[in-house]
Amino acid sequence: MLEMILLADAEIADDCTWNGIPLYGEVQIVDSFADIDVQAVESFPDLRVKVVESFPDDCGEWEFVESFPDFTIRFVDSFPDIKIEFVESFPGVE
Repeated sequence: MLEMILLADAEIADDCTWNGIPLYGEVQIVDSFADIDVQAVESFPDLRVKVVESFPDDCGEWEFVESFPDFTIRFVDSFPDIKIEFVESFPGVE
């Protein structure tokens, strides 16, 4: 039970990871068993995400792929692990 509480309170770390998962790289959207549940918001995000076509090497840069992802996400409407906002520039955390 304590582990579940700790995971629920996990925040994005200074090294741009959540629960040990780097928040940049190749990302696959799945319907179940995702590494991270995310909610897309328009204000007060935990992470600003910029979708890129290649080299997603910096914090908040995501390249969406169909196979062999670095991590998987599932979009949810409530109780997300992190909240994200899609941006055109300045991805990352504040």
